[in-house]
Amino acid sequence: MNLTFSHFEEIIKKGYNLDIVFLLTLVDEQECDIKELCCENPKLSLLYQTLIRKGLITEECKLTLEGKSLVDFLSTPIESKIDKKKPVPDDFELWWKAYPGTDTFTHHGKTFKGTRGMRVKKEECKLKFNKILGEGEYTVHELIKALELEINQKKDNSIKTGTNRMTFMQNSITYLNQRTFEVFIELIREGHVEQESQAPIKDVDI
Repeated sequence: MNLTFSHFEEIIKKGYNLDIVFLLTLVDEQECDIKELCCENPKLSLLYQTLIRKGLITEECKLTLEGKSLVDFLSTPIESKIDKKKPVPDDFELWWKAYPGTDTFTHHGKTFKGTRGMRVKKEECKLKFNKILGEGEYTVHELIKALELEINQKKDNSIKTGTNRMTFMQNSITYLNQRTFEVFIELIREGHVEQESQAPIKDVDI
């Protein structure tokens, strides 16, 4: 890293400081668990919380897309400016439309009656969804595919059991807060191909 005054000026303009830069480079270059390093010092602990609040690291001490952009900026010519990576506005809307509106559905010609709405607290969901995307661990495509996989799994199992398994589906904000998508993304990454009614995976009731 070759930090110049112009780099420093750009960092300050974006609301960061050299303490933040130093800790981010520890995470990036040395893969340090800065949470452990900072926990015994109140000032450092506050700085660690600032990194999370500003969306620069995850709670697992990994750089987010924004944190990585800041670190990369410090190694570029000063003509460059910090590129804050933000989710595309349409990303959330795509996910929101994919989320079932209610637990009533028709599958393979059979209708199952539900009792509740499942899309709730849209603005809270949008903030949480964008925060998850900002961590850089999952893509929009994976989040939507994970959702579709769970929905189709529950619908298939409803046909098998004769009971509405969609009643076990969480509402949208609980789903995001509890990161229910993670187990389904792992299945997708392991090569699980969605095939209705063929060797369905075990239903996850939450």
